[in-house]
Formats: sequence, C-alpha cells, structure tokens
Amino acid sequence: MNKVPKKILDEVADLRARIAHHDHLYHTLGEPEIPDADYDALLTRLVELEQEHDLATPDSPSQKVGAPLVRQKQSAAKVEVKHDPPMLSLDKVSDEPALLDFETRIHKRLEAAAAEAAAGTHAKNNAAPLDYSCEPKIDGVAVSLLYRHGHLERGATRGDGMTGEVITHNVRTLGDIPQYIPALKQVPALEVRGEIFIGKQGFADLNRRGEAEGGKVFVNPRNTAAGAVRQLDAESTARIPLRMYCYGIGAAEGLALPDTLDGAFGLLEEFGLPVNPDRACRRGMTDCLNYCLDLLARREHLDYEIDGAVIKLNCLALHRVLGSNIRSPRWATAYKFPAEEKSTVVQDVQFQVGRTGTITPVARLEPVFVGGVTVSNTTLHNMDEIERLGLRIGDRVIVRRAGDVIPKVVKVILPKQKAKQKPERRKKITMPRKCPACGAVVEKDGVLYKCSAGIVCPAQRKESIRHFASRTAMDIEGLGEKLIDQLVDNGHLSSIKDIYTLDAVELAAMDRMGEKSAANLIAAIDGSKRTTLSRFLYALGIREVGEATARSLAEHYGSIPAITTAGQEALEQVPDIGPVVAQHIVTFFANKGNKALVAALLKQGISWPDITPSADIKEGGAERPLQGQTWVLTGTLEQMTRSEAKVRLGSLGAKVAGSVSKNTDCVVAGPGAGSKLGKAEELGITIMDESAFLQRLQHFAKQSKST
Repeated sequence: MNKVPKKILDEVADLRARIAHHDHLYHTLGEPEIPDADYDALLTRLVELEQEHDLATPDSPSQKVGAPLVRQKQSAAKVEVKHDPPMLSLDKVSDEPALLDFETRIHKRLEAAAAEAAAGTHAKNNAAPLDYSCEPKIDGVAVSLLYRHGHLERGATRGDGMTGEVITHNVRTLGDIPQYIPALKQVPALEVRGEIFIGKQGFADLNRRGEAEGGKVFVNPRNTAAGAVRQLDAESTARIPLRMYCYGIGAAEGLALPDTLDGAFGLLEEFGLPVNPDRACRRGMTDCLNYCLDLLARREHLDYEIDGAVIKLNCLALHRVLGSNIRSPRWATAYKFPAEEKSTVVQDVQFQVGRTGTITPVARLEPVFVGGVTVSNTTLHNMDEIERLGLRIGDRVIVRRAGDVIPKVVKVILPKQKAKQKPERRKKITMPRKCPACGAVVEKDGVLYKCSAGIVCPAQRKESIRHFASRTAMDIEGLGEKLIDQLVDNGHLSSIKDIYTLDAVELAAMDRMGEKSAANLIAAIDGSKRTTLSRFLYALGIREVGEATARSLAEHYGSIPAITTAGQEALEQVPDIGPVVAQHIVTFFANKGNKALVAALLKQGISWPDITPSADIKEGGAERPLQGQTWVLTGTLEQMTRSEAKVRLGSLGAKVAGSVSKNTDCVVAGPGAGSKLGKAEELGITIMDESAFLQRLQHFAKQSKST
C-alpha cells in the first residue's frame, strides 16, 4: 500500500473538522454560516480524497447525515426522538450528464437485482423509461409529524438523520398542519415528513412589521424558519409565518399505502395535509430535465425560495429494491440550480489595501437580496476586469453569487439610447496614484496594483510582521500569527521595530501566554538580532526578493549601504535580478519610511558577520558548482521544504525557475508531479527524484569541505 502524503492527510483532517463544524451549526443549532453550495463543495472534495486514497472511516462526515443534538442548559426541556426509518440527505447533481448518470446507476442496480425474487416483477424490463416524481427543492427545515389515531402526537426536527429534537409545541402553531385527521381515527400510527419554510411574501411582511415596531429584521427565510421551529416559546413561533409542504411518508402502521409516490401525495392531500402544487410526474430522465428547466424559469415567480428540484422514483417498491447508503437513498437525487442573479446599481467604488499590499477595487452596491443573502459590497478584482465589463459608477449591473458564496458583477446593463439624453451621470473608475492606507506611490504589477511602501504600510502591518518573524526570515520562534494579531490590535506593535521593544510583563498578559512563554519569546527576539545579511534582506519583504535573490544580493554587495546606493543598472548585474526586481529594490530603499525603519532596526542591534562580495561574479573567480544552470522543482518534497531546496540550489549557483523549457538543465520531481514532469520527459531533460537530489547536495557539500 502506497504511503499517503502528509498534505493529503492534513487536508482530509481539515475538511472533516470543517464539515463537522458546519453540520453542527446547520442541523443542531439551525444557524448555518455557509450556503448549501459551499458545503457541497467541501463534502465533494472530502469524498474524492477518501475514495482516491482509501481513507474513508465510519466516523467520517462523508458517512453520516447531519450532526448530533446538543442539549443546552437553557433548553433542558427539549426531548430527543429516534427516526425509524432514518431521515436521510440527498445526493446532488448540477448538470444534464450527472442527471443521466443517476438514471444509469438506477438501471444497473435494477439489472443486478432482477434475479432476486422480491425484485423480479419490478425489474424485468428495466431498460424501459422509468417513472419519476418531481418537486421543487424548498430551502427550509426538514421535519417529521407523527399522528396516532388521527391526533398530532409529535413533531420533530431531522437532527442528524437518526435522532431529532421534539418541537411539537411549535408545529402546532402552523395553520397548514391539521391537529386532528378524522380519516386516521382507526390508524395506530402514521409518520409524515416535510419541509417547513417561510414564503417570500410572508418573509417580506415579517421584516416590514419588525421595522415598523422597532423589532428584529431577519437576514434570510431559511435561517429564520430554522430558529423559529427550535425555540422554546411557542407564542414567539406563532408570530413567524411558517408554512409546510409534505414530501413523503416515513413509517405507517395499520394503513395500506399506495404503490406510487404520486399516490402517496394524493392520499396526504385527502387527509388535509399540505403538498406542493408544483410537483409533477415525469417519464424518463429527459422529461425530468425539462421539468427542472421549466421550474428554473419560474423560480423568480414562486412564492418560496428554492435551490433546485428533487427527483425520486415514483414506484415505492423500487425504493425498497434500491435501498440507501449511509447518507442518502439511491432512488432520489437533488438537481441543484445555478446561483441566482439580480440587478442593482453601483453607487460607488472604493479601493482597499490587502495584507500583501494589493489594492483591490470594491463596488458599493444598492443592497440586493441574491443567493440567500443581502449583498451591498462586492470585489471587482482588478482594473482589467472593470475595463472588460465597461463598468462605471452609476451603472445598473447584474450580480451573481458565484458558487453561492462570492458575489460577483457579471454584466453591465446599459440603458437604451434615447433621442434626448440627460447629461452623462456615469463616472469613470480610476486607480488612485497614492496608496489609500499610507500615501505611498502605487505600482502596477501585471493586472494588479500594489502599494510600494511594503513593510511600513499600516494595511500591510500584520502580514509584514508575520513575514519578518517567520522561520526563513528572522526566525523568531513563538511570535505566531495569533499573537501578532493580538499585539497589533492592542497597540503593542505598530511597526516591525516595536518587536525589539516588547516587554515580558506585557507579553505574559496576552491570551494563551504566561511568564515562561513570554520569557522564551523575549529570548528568541534577542537571539534573532544575530542573523545573516541575506535573512535580513529577505525579512524586509521587498517585492519579488525571495530567499535566493536576497542571498545573491548579500553575496554581491556584502552590506546594506552598498545595496541602498546601488542604481538600477548596477542591480541588474546581480544574478537572478532583472529590470523589474531591480526597480522594486530601488523603490523600496527610496522610500523614506523604509530607510528610517532599516536604520532603526540596525540601531537596535541587528547584525551579521562581514561578507566579502562575490569574486566569481565580477572578477572571474571560481564558479559555484551549478553556476549558470536552471533547475525546476515539481511535486511534493517530503524531506525538505521547497523554499529550503531553492536556497540550497541558489547557494550552489543555480537559478530555480517556475516552468520547464529547453533551457532547463534539471527537474527535481516529487510525488504528485504533473505537467512539468511530462514536459521534461518530452524535452529529454535530466530528471531526478528527491533521494537523488539529496545525494547530489551531499556530494557538493563533501566537495566544498575537501577544498
């Protein structure tokens, strides 16, 4: 059995933790943080990794539905109930091929079951089109209703699919749900399952009433319904316009059920239970797809929120033949609709400076409810995207929640030209020349714009400090991201130079710190003062000056004054430094704030051994073993980090490139190597694995010692 790479194991563990967290929020607390599409993407990725690397375990979220209930002190009166049969989730598809694959799997399973006596009468002609029951997939809360001898005895949430929470006091407040059904007087037990939701008009009226009374204004219908069905105060629930549509029958005792799901819906209607009028029967998957597309076209006009359609085999006997897996029935699927689109107006465009200095245009929108949330801001990514859209302030645009997660402007709706037009109201969007956070010059970097100040820009403060303290820079052990956040937010760190004035007493008062941790950190800070010139240059975070380039600068010039006074043409003579990187270095040291910061750091005691500038570059001395060669790293290196490998190669004179070309001398390929490896093989370039690479490094190390 092949060893699974650590990064795969880490990703699986992270996915399981995140999915379990969202299961708890959705099923247990009724307070989801992310939309269904985002959750589906996490689960899909987990299933892919588990199948590819044989990592599935019984306790994985991929093998379960929902999350267990958690009793809280304030909810001590809540009671749990076991679901029999379980209330399962649905597998999801989002396009025609996946929908046709669903039907193909059904036919194959029926074929396999044809020899069994119980299935024989249903599976003999399974090549013929099958009948399906189709209905809208309402974005609500799944519940179970239990009637005994006609009386509503219990209402319960789905919970984790196996165990739900009793909410009888709340479901009794719904006008849609009959408290007594005379036709079931002689029936010992009938369990009905359905979806509780809030209609669009009801939700709008609820919020209008909240605004008028100075009360709560709710964010979206689904979360509001989830909260309402679980609260202890039934009077408060009664104020929420909850509705319900039944979607099936769970357990039945003493009642003859129809042969089809459509017949079951008819029976529920006869009992006075609410069923969706937009459901329909279809034959074959092509007809089902037409139902889905028709429903999608009518989506905006429905009086309730939907995120797709549910497709189930109509024959109930086939449900029993096909059965279920641990998460979902094999006889049903959900066809998910694409993200919803709405139009709104761009009221303004502002520019935000990110943690790495990238300046991003952000549209301020007239608030619009799209994809389940109210959207008032959205990133425009970059100026090229604005140009592509032809966007101006004042335009009406179409906003889509891409993947139901990130709102995106996808199109500008230009008004039709009129004979007599009013003065132009559209305002052109221009990138500011100065950084909005610090006033430094803004530089163009490909399609992006960035603040040139770097390390002294307030917007980049946390990221600059994190980079400065990182292991490959000043290596200040203990000064991690969370502590940096605290120190900056509390005003203890306003600049990198403040690191060297931190007080042990103040540090000990930080969260998750103590006297010993504080003392260790102070010792690490003090120890970081004895470093190397290349580490210090790299720690300054000069744009595009990585570890290898910093090493080349240090070896070439040997001191900070020599580097700061070098012009662009001189810098371009250093190996690995071209016009763009040279300009970044000149710009960095031309900034008064950066120069003052470097001077302050050196005054605080940061130092390194004297370095003699490289003779092999300018004076024709002995070259390093890999001088002039180009190497490429691809795949996963398991015994050293990629950055360490780059530094080692750089110290031997090699240039580490990001792509393979005819000028590449060698490719180091670890597990997971992809197209770069294929191109190297095609070009006949030398390829070595990590073991051979390490042996080569050891060989050079021995050569160096012997000379």
